[in-house]
Amino acid sequence: MSSRNKGWGIAVAACVGLWLVQNGSQDVAPPVPSAAQAFAAGPSVHTEAAADPLPYSAPVRLRIPETDVDTPMMRLGLGRNGSLDVPPAADRNMAGWYGDGTPPGAKGTAIVAGHVDNAQGPAVFYTLGALKKGHRIEVDRQDGRTAVFTVDAVEVYANKDFPDRKVYGETDRAEIRLITCGGGFSEKGGGYQGNVVAFGHLIGVR
Repeated sequence: MSSRNKGWGIAVAACVGLWLVQNGSQDVAPPVPSAAQAFAAGPSVHTEAAADPLPYSAPVRLRIPETDVDTPMMRLGLGRNGSLDVPPAADRNMAGWYGDGTPPGAKGTAIVAGHVDNAQGPAVFYTLGALKKGHRIEVDRQDGRTAVFTVDAVEVYANKDFPDRKVYGETDRAEIRLITCGGGFSEKGGGYQGNVVAFGHLIGVR
């Protein structure tokens, strides 16, 4: 694991699901990834060869065509407790990347976080659990290139079982993780009980 990634907490544990509290979680819960999208289900039929990593360049925008996500990106740091900060809750269409880590497209594991909802309704990564293996993630970078990733798996983890090494660990190719709150919701238990994580790797550059 990269020394820059050691000691991270759960990336988006600050999400409490204010929209679900106000509207009732039974009818408005975000999509949950199916077992077929997990690594345990076996190799994806959509597996594609990895592209060579790009030089370092900060991301500026992220798109997921299959779920109509199109969001600007901001730099995130770490909070006092060592967990990744999150974008402002008031901005429903904003994702953030860990600015002291790997930018999307460069060699290593790029970490991107976004809210699942806020008090006004669904937020940027509300549909993260609906992603499927083979779906595309596109990241525009400051160098004018667009890094294109394919989704390898989408998994959900309870807070107490969050696999830091699996999610944040070092890799020899360019990979990406999209993270948001999920894993069930409990108003009495403080909100979402876990995280949804989409795993992807770089397959091309535009």
